[in-house]
Amino acid sequence: MNSVPAGQQPQVLEDMRRAILAGDEPPGTLVPIDDVASFFGVSQIPVREALKILLGEGLVEHVPHVGYSVAKLTFAEFRELYEVRQALESSALRVAILHAGSADDEVVRAAHGALGQMIASGDTRGYHGESRRFHVSLIAPARMQRLAHMYESAWNMTEPVQPMSRVDSDGRAVFHEDHDRMLAAFAARNSEALVEESRRHFEHLKWAITGFRDDPDVFRQDS
Repeated sequence: MNSVPAGQQPQVLEDMRRAILAGDEPPGTLVPIDDVASFFGVSQIPVREALKILLGEGLVEHVPHVGYSVAKLTFAEFRELYEVRQALESSALRVAILHAGSADDEVVRAAHGALGQMIASGDTRGYHGESRRFHVSLIAPARMQRLAHMYESAWNMTEPVQPMSRVDSDGRAVFHEDHDRMLAAFAARNSEALVEESRRHFEHLKWAITGFRDDPDVFRQDS
């Protein structure tokens, strides 16, 4: 995925990260340095530099004598990242409620409305993007930049699987009902209700991913 017009400097890191997060390169996909360099029209150096950064972000992994590939997690690792996201989200929501105003309500409502449109149209890729926007908009008023960075990093490591594309429409409808209640609690500035609805939502998410825990195309199987 080369997003830069001909004649301009390629954005190797940004485009590689975007392709991985969008699920264009599923977990386990090899990343041949020569081919990537040729695609972008660059030497191997910027590709190797990009891979080092993506390795630090947990998006790729390196196997000696094999090379780089898109990181593939075990089911336990994946579920653990949901636990991390839940803990970070709960902490941020309690603070966000204290600082949220009417402008924040509008941002959250807009994200929720866009998410509903993605569900109605069956756009699973759009659903992923709007779901993230909804959750991020809920914690944004907390203005906890370091926490938000950790939150998005944990989210990024689960995103290449595109988990919601593997959940049926009934499951996504349940998630959206969770979002309805989260929005209502946020607008009411009810901190305890909001944290409880967030906890319930994550329980639904963790239950949903058990449906494909044994799929070797999704998770690295425990030995």
